Amino acid sequence: MLGYFVDLAIVAGLIIGITALMGVLTNGIGEKVFGGKKRTEFVDWTARTQTGWKAVGGKGIYRKKTY
Repeated sequence: MLGYFVDLAIVAGLIIGITALMGVLTNGIGEKVFGGKKRTEFVDWTARTQTGWKAVGGKGIYRKKTY
């Protein structure tokens, strides 16, 4: 009986993990293929909004990416 629950947990984890990974990959491919000129629209808008703000903390890992 314990083996059944272990197998169930493993299969459930794999199904959830594979589904999440497929969603991320599909979203990335969709943005690259169908994004067009507006691919960075919201990133650009946020950068314009934050122009002149004082930079605080961090190592700059959340800066605008160049696609």
